[in-house]
Amino acid sequence: MTRVLGSTLLIVAILGAAGAPVLAPHAIGDQFRGLLNAAPTTPHVVDDSGHWHRPFIYPWTLVSQLEQRYEQDRSTRVPLVWFARGRLVGSADDSRAPLMLLGGDSYGRDVFSRLLFGARISLALSIAAALGSMLMGGLIGGVAGYVGGGIDDLLMRASDFVIVLPAMYVALALRSVLPLVLEPGTVFVLLAAIFAVVGAPFISRGVRAIVRGEKRLDYAVAAASLGAGHTRLLAHHLLPAARSFIVVEITMLVPAFIVAEATLSYVGLGFPDPVASWGTMLRDASNVRTFADFPWLLSPAAAMFLVVLGLNLLMQQTGVVPVMGAPPADARRVSRPALQSK
Repeated sequence: MTRVLGSTLLIVAILGAAGAPVLAPHAIGDQFRGLLNAAPTTPHVVDDSGHWHRPFIYPWTLVSQLEQRYEQDRSTRVPLVWFARGRLVGSADDSRAPLMLLGGDSYGRDVFSRLLFGARISLALSIAAALGSMLMGGLIGGVAGYVGGGIDDLLMRASDFVIVLPAMYVALALRSVLPLVLEPGTVFVLLAAIFAVVGAPFISRGVRAIVRGEKRLDYAVAAASLGAGHTRLLAHHLLPAARSFIVVEITMLVPAFIVAEATLSYVGLGFPDPVASWGTMLRDASNVRTFADFPWLLSPAAAMFLVVLGLNLLMQQTGVVPVMGAPPADARRVSRPALQSK
């Protein structure tokens, strides 16, 4: 059951991000000036008199500009149209009653549409950075644990230096030395590289400890005695033993990188407007009134929680648990003829 739930959450997030151009009722930059911080629009099929209709919505009417309070105009029904203008569903009269399933933000933009488009950037950036940390940290930790000696000390002291520094300050310092005005694609690559550098030491230390323990076990000694070279021994026998640890670290780095992107965007060093990401959306929602009056603006935080929950549920159900000092099952089953053939 937990595996199904975890898989469902991840599939929904991936499909939502991939299908954003079709699923989103509006473009990320579409603004409705008369609906600043408007509440979510609820589709209906039954009107106040009890009659059934095709799905429709009621338009919002501004009651208080100061409080940004709205009421539904129950006397007017605006039908929903399907598969029009290249989108799955939308309002028949966007100028009067736009479909905003998660309400509007402080600029009058559709939160649901920006959430879908933001998932593409935030998930892609965090996953790319986590994979970069995995490659960099796995290589550094594997070499340090396998070679040992002075190289081990040098690589681990460098990793310790990055770890003891506040990670966010390191990211801010690295980003601040670059030009402030950059294209979104360039910002994506730079942030992914910066986050990968910051996250690599957290993986390298664990991988180094696992490799140091694994290389003393019988299966590793047997592989070396049967002629396995250093590269093959490290890549095909020792590093796979750290895969459970690496998976756990990636599930922790992905949400951390999403929050890091939000922090950089908050200080003006992340993605610029009107680019939508979960980080920039949370930056726009950083207001005391949000929690009490406009909770729908916190939907990116809920999306982040569900993605992380799905990863954890799927990981636990598949039995991916970091076990130090135990070779993977497939490594223990390697036979002597198989090693000789290599």
